[in-house]
Amino acid sequence: MNDIAPALPPIDDDDLLAGEYVLGVLDADARREAQRRIGADRDFAARVARWDAHFSPWLLRVDAVEPGAHVWPRIRTALGWSSVDGGRKGVWDNAAFWRGTTALAVAASVFAVAIGVWRTPEPVASLPPPVVVAPTPPATEEAAALPVTVLATDDGGTGWIARVAPDRSKVLMVPTPRPVDAGGKVNELWIIAAGEAPKSLGFVSNDKAHSIDIPATLRDAVAAGAVFAVTLEPEQGLPHAAPSGPIVAKGEILAI
Repeated sequence: MNDIAPALPPIDDDDLLAGEYVLGVLDADARREAQRRIGADRDFAARVARWDAHFSPWLLRVDAVEPGAHVWPRIRTALGWSSVDGGRKGVWDNAAFWRGTTALAVAASVFAVAIGVWRTPEPVASLPPPVVVAPTPPATEEAAALPVTVLATDDGGTGWIARVAPDRSKVLMVPTPRPVDAGGKVNELWIIAAGEAPKSLGFVSNDKAHSIDIPATLRDAVAAGAVFAVTLEPEQGLPHAAPSGPIVAKGEILAI
């Protein structure tokens, strides 16, 4: 058991709460309390960001699968609805919704295993030692252990965690969830190479992990020593030619 535990984040009561918050399995009251702690407790906010980064690669492993034409009519019939949908498609007809739900279920299973590993007592001495199986290499580059860049806020908290793909074609941005701007502005991500002006990489979410494509013309700028920065900008006109709003978080890229 101890051979696989180091691959997981350290687990205590706060880590369990942070992981359950990321997976969305808390009830409404517990979720509100977790959101309050994210805004008030830097350590807890960092734990949430670590779990978010830990589970995000699972979303990238779920391939799109087109269901057969007979699937939706059978589901509708089983629910007591008409087998023919004459109205506008909703979330139940959205394949992306089902893929996301599947990914979340897989991540929840991994989290449950992690908790089980932490809580399972050591085997007694009279039992034979367990057989240790070498871990399977990650199925995708996104799931590999890649260097991360922490974008810190002015108060020293973690705003986002950025992880650049090995070929620099995209960057995975994992936010510490925060309220939207009261003035209606949105977050815009910039790459700032040494001695150069900021270049926009576009919109970055304040509450959901997602990947941002890096244009081929900007990939050379994404290198050790460059800086990722997030500013508040008007939504209209994204991506902008130059930043005009305040910097809300920034971090130097230490390694790719």
